[in-house]
Amino acid sequence: MVTSFYELYPVLITLKVAIASTLLCFLAGMPVAYFLAKKSFTGKSVAEAIIMQPLVIPPTVLGYYLLVIFGSRSFVGRFLSEKLGISIVFTVKGAVLAAFIASLPLFVITSRAAIESVDRNLENAARLLGKNELEVFFSITLPLSLRGVIAGMIMSFARATGEFGATLMVAGNIPLKTQTAAIAIYDAVQSNNIALANKLVAIMTIASFVLLIIFNKINKRAFAYA
Repeated sequence: MVTSFYELYPVLITLKVAIASTLLCFLAGMPVAYFLAKKSFTGKSVAEAIIMQPLVIPPTVLGYYLLVIFGSRSFVGRFLSEKLGISIVFTVKGAVLAAFIASLPLFVITSRAAIESVDRNLENAARLLGKNELEVFFSITLPLSLRGVIAGMIMSFARATGEFGATLMVAGNIPLKTQTAAIAIYDAVQSNNIALANKLVAIMTIASFVLLIIFNKINKRAFAYA
C-alpha cells in the first residue's frame, strides 16, 4: 500500500518542531554553555543540576511541570494568552517548548566541552591585542569550538525528534497539528495499524542512525586537538 501524505504528516511536524527546538537550544544554550565553561561561582553545581534535570526526570514529570507553568490556570499561561495572544498548551508551540526543554541539556553538555577545549592562551592573546570579551568569543572561542557546537545541535535535534512524554502532555495528540512521529507511532500501535507503525519506525530509525554517524564524525574532529 502506498504511503499517503496524511500518514507521513507527523514526520513533517516532527521536522518542524525539531528545527525550531534546535534553534532555540542554540540561542539559549550558547550563553549557558559559555558561562558554565568559563565562570566559577557559588552554586554552580546547583545550576548544573537544574540544567541537566530534564535528562534524568521522567518525561511525564517534565510535561507536568510545563503544564503547571504554562497552563491556562497559571500566571504565566494567563499572561501569555491574555496579553500576548500566545497559547502553549495543545499547540505546536507546546511541542516545540517540550522538545526544547528536553534537548537543551544535550546541547549545553556538548557545547560546554567544546568551549572548554579551546586554548585559553589564544583567548588571552586576543585580549592583549585589545579585543573585548564579545570580540574574543566571536573571533577565537566560537570558531575553534564550532564543530563541538554543531555536534551539540545535532544531538539536540535528534533528541527533539524522539520526544514523546512531555510533548504528549503539553501539546496533546491532535492529527495534522501536534501529532509528532513518536506520538503517531504510539497511536498506530494502539489502533493496531502495524503497517503505518512500521513505516514511521523505519523512517525515524534511519534518520537517527544517520544523525549519529554525522555526530560521531564531527565530534571526533572537534576534540582531535583538544
